[in-house]
Amino acid sequence: MKNSIPLYVLALALVAAAYLIGVNYSYRYRHAGTISVTGLAELDFTSDLVVWQLHYSRKAMTIKEAYALLKDDEKTVRSYLQANGIKDQEITVEAVNTNELYDYEENSRVFRGYELSQDIKIESKDLAKVDNLSKKITELLDKDINISSYSPSYYYSKLGELKHDLLQRASEDGKIRATHIAESSGEKLGKLKKANMGIFQFTGRNSNEDYSWGGAFNTDSKEKTASITVRMEFEIN
Repeated sequence: MKNSIPLYVLALALVAAAYLIGVNYSYRYRHAGTISVTGLAELDFTSDLVVWQLHYSRKAMTIKEAYALLKDDEKTVRSYLQANGIKDQEITVEAVNTNELYDYEENSRVFRGYELSQDIKIESKDLAKVDNLSKKITELLDKDINISSYSPSYYYSKLGELKHDLLQRASEDGKIRATHIAESSGEKLGKLKKANMGIFQFTGRNSNEDYSWGGAFNTDSKEKTASITVRMEFEIN
């Protein structure tokens, strides 16, 4: 009589092996599994610093004459700003730019003099004062000053603190999302494996501005919204 393993013993062995393989696979899967989420944070804030730039110029046949006229204009502009509440320490006078003027004819050019120009920059915490003044600066045109102004730009002096706050909020939001996903699947959230920060976006509040890959940085609006995303990956226990 040949030695043989009873069929029922072989069947039981196969069932046991399949069970052990299944348990081991399930264990390894559960402990090797991860949850990936994206945390988001948005925060509204108001600018507390305004930067406003003025530009004026003078033309004359000699550079000396043009410079003298430009310096007179600088005094007039500075006096006007101070009379309207701008403090001397809020005013920065930029370097003078010089340009030679020519008329070009068929085979020659004719020298027409010099044009000198200069910028004045105002930095102030008093946004309302600068806003009001920017709307009436053309009054200086009545004093024969060839002046133009750029739109005021608005900034926030505590941007570093704001970024830290946003990152904390985005991280907390990501963990909450991951916890909900894990619990709804009957799992427990484990350790954070890795996290990648997105790009800070600063846009005008309630605007339709697009985000950019390099990060939007709005300076046109006083009221802004800052946002950040954080990509997070957690282990599952």
